[in-house]
Amino acid sequence: MDDLLTEEIRAVRDSIVRFMQTEVAPKMDAIEASGVFPRDLVRKCGEAGFYGAVFPEWVGGTGMGYLAAAVISEELARNDVRFAACNNQQGSTCPYSIYCAGTEEQVRKYVPNLLAGITIGMFSITESGGGSDAAGNMKTRAVRDGDVYRIDGSKMWASMSNETDVGVLFAKTDPDAGHRGITAFIVEPKKYPGFEARPIRTLGLSQALRTCAVFLDDFVVPVENRLGEEGEGFRIAMRTLQAGRITVAAKALGVARACMDEAVRYCNERMIRGSALGSYQMVQADIADMATNIEASRLMVYQAAKLMDEGRPSNRLSSMAKYHASQTAKHAADKAQQMFGGYGMALESRITFLRCYADMFFTGEGSANVQRILIAEDALGYKNADRHQGSTRFRDPAAERLRAAG
Repeated sequence: MDDLLTEEIRAVRDSIVRFMQTEVAPKMDAIEASGVFPRDLVRKCGEAGFYGAVFPEWVGGTGMGYLAAAVISEELARNDVRFAACNNQQGSTCPYSIYCAGTEEQVRKYVPNLLAGITIGMFSITESGGGSDAAGNMKTRAVRDGDVYRIDGSKMWASMSNETDVGVLFAKTDPDAGHRGITAFIVEPKKYPGFEARPIRTLGLSQALRTCAVFLDDFVVPVENRLGEEGEGFRIAMRTLQAGRITVAAKALGVARACMDEAVRYCNERMIRGSALGSYQMVQADIADMATNIEASRLMVYQAAKLMDEGRPSNRLSSMAKYHASQTAKHAADKAQQMFGGYGMALESRITFLRCYADMFFTGEGSANVQRILIAEDALGYKNADRHQGSTRFRDPAAERLRAAG
């Protein structure tokens, strides 16, 4: 698989592996026990440039592209998926929204600090009862009052919102206009009152990098912090989520690889009736399926990222990559847990939380069934998955990189 990567990307991969194995993985159990958000590690990750692969240098990025971002996300999740939870907020959804749709002043003010890990980001669109129809069921309301907007409502599954310095939040400015009534805002929860984030109790997920419910009570956002024009929020969200889907698929791939690593190690160590567990054919069959699924997912993830780097339509393949990688992670976690037996359910076992994250990637951040609908409607000819070619209204990091390369 290395022949698909440039020498530069391989070097970055080696760097993120070293960083995770020396700076993060040895500390994560203690961090989890304390429940304290690891701001220092996020900042170190940002300072090393690992959040900036997609972004150009003028905003603090490295300009390496989506394939590099996918490889970084994969290795973050493979080495410790708990720490990888903040990758989207720092290096994808939150800064990407601002970069694509913000004014130059907004971009320069917010994006570099997010990529550097100096400020902690958030991307909040989902609401209770919204599910996969975040736009149709959005109830949060933003009303303009002179030079500010006043926002009331609530959000769900807003990762890191209890630590957020700068975030992107979506609300209805015209409740009767459907998705055309949604507007995006750059929010600063620590600067203005009316924002409360309550961590949601989750089984097996990080207790230090939390996902939260957000409650907004007359929360103030200055007009200059509106992102784009009123009514552009849905387009901004879809543009951002399409770009972020590939990094989420890469994280699912990383979880699958971590499960495979654990399974292979255990199968070579565990002795049953005088023979290694891995010597039994039923176990070998599961290992073969895991290895094959991982390579197939990896090819799709890398190819989708490559299409994005080339500025070509990629929504179809990105959906397939996200769907396949989430299936691969779920299968690998299930089979690995079976191999570990009772130890696979012990809290100190790595497989235990890997299984929970595999379930999360299968259900969340673009659920498997939603991806199946997109893929099926495209295959049946009902809707072309690549019909959205993007808009010249928004900045495009891939186009900017291609122009710079001539």
